[in-house]
Amino acid sequence: MDGKTQSPPAIPHRPEPLIFERGAPGRRALDLPAPDGPLPELDRLVPASLRREAPPALPEVSEPEVVRHYTRLSQRNFSVDTGFYPLGSCTMKYNPKVHEEFVSLPGFSRLHPYQPAETVQGALRLMWELEQWLCEISGLHRATFQPAAGAHGELTGLMLIKAYHAAHAQPGAPPRDEILIPDSAHGTNPASASMAGYRVVEIPSDARGGMDLDVLRRSVGPRTAGLMLTNPNTLGLYDENILEIAALVHEAGGLLYYDGANANAILGISRPGDMGFDIVHFNLHKTFSTPHGGGGPGAGPIVVTEKLAPFLPVPLVEKEGDRFRLVYDRPQSIGQVRAFYGHFGVLVRAYAYILAMGPEGLRQVSEDAVLNANYLLSRLREHFAVPYDRPCMHEFVVSAAPWRRLGVRGLDIAKRLLDYGFHPPTVSFPLVVEEALMVEPTETETLETLDAFADAVAAIRQEAETDPDLLREAPHRTVVRRLDEAGAARRPNLCWPLAGGELTP
Repeated sequence: MDGKTQSPPAIPHRPEPLIFERGAPGRRALDLPAPDGPLPELDRLVPASLRREAPPALPEVSEPEVVRHYTRLSQRNFSVDTGFYPLGSCTMKYNPKVHEEFVSLPGFSRLHPYQPAETVQGALRLMWELEQWLCEISGLHRATFQPAAGAHGELTGLMLIKAYHAAHAQPGAPPRDEILIPDSAHGTNPASASMAGYRVVEIPSDARGGMDLDVLRRSVGPRTAGLMLTNPNTLGLYDENILEIAALVHEAGGLLYYDGANANAILGISRPGDMGFDIVHFNLHKTFSTPHGGGGPGAGPIVVTEKLAPFLPVPLVEKEGDRFRLVYDRPQSIGQVRAFYGHFGVLVRAYAYILAMGPEGLRQVSEDAVLNANYLLSRLREHFAVPYDRPCMHEFVVSAAPWRRLGVRGLDIAKRLLDYGFHPPTVSFPLVVEEALMVEPTETETLETLDAFADAVAAIRQEAETDPDLLREAPHRTVVRRLDEAGAARRPNLCWPLAGGELTP
């Protein structure tokens, strides 16, 4: 930037009517001949209690109108294929398009989960080999691919912890009903622990952003079922005391759960199993470059130590000679946590990614991710407060609290970044940092992209000094102006009113 405020040119957008506002009575996208006579299967397929007296009040539009409407909407989406996505803690890295070719191969795309094992040997081999690789990467023993996302992996891991302690309960001992969680944790951690029936005990951070060991020592005890932790943590910092933390929890009889959301920082460098963790979940849709967002498809496989392997969900893939089979006969299993075997298409993509990268490539992924994060932090530190001022890992957290003197908050900065063509970083999280902005550039971004992002922040800082209202009212160049996110979340309006006043979902 040359010292002047430089905003990108305005992008003209015409308002896009809702699909219900398009079309005309009697217009059809497809006109099929009526069936000859009644449908004999109707009574069986649709119970009478679920049938409508009249057809649903759907929009009456032509096929070109439908296609153009949804294509225009798709072109207004922001995606990692169209721009920089520095969403902290989400690892929004680029997904290689060659993966889509692999997953479309007929031998993968035309499989059915009820096929006999003899007809799907290639798929079973892929799952077995991917399990071996994740075990090696994590330093643990066995894995399940059933969990459909990281949070689902958390819940599954906590169910394993509960099953393990139930199997090893001592008569007269207090129940192990507490899960320790640091105050910087992802919000899914306490939510998953609560869903699993545990009481959450929060452990504060120390002055360097790690877990406070003194509080941990006072908190562990006979009621401790386990500790949920990610390392590096949500502040983007590696906990230097991880071995002592693991020893304290294990000495108390608890287990360690590793939230794999930040595994992109340690591939080929540090293994959770070597740190002392008993359970790991990996976000294949983050760390191993498969698509994610919009509710799916995701995959959150969990990997466990040998002592927890008997409790894994069924089935597991076993290799016998050069053949593979699915094994259901596992008496201590917690059962299935999802239909069939997980999101197989995601597994194919992750398999291709790991195979293409190899051990050295995976290590370079993490090294480049850490390098990018530290470079961007060095560019941004003059504009923000840095609450824990030490080298970060793959992401970092800064505070926009100094901007408050200008009447500007972190949310305003994020909204203004939209006008510069950048997806905002994560804001207001983790909660332990005031006016937090959490930035994760990932390894797939270039130096030029990082510099452009840093230059945009510098320009926004100048705007805040001269015209703070510009930020408080941002964005200005998007299809939709600033929304009331809290109101939309608390009072969602998901229905479209028809002419007669009836609401349709």
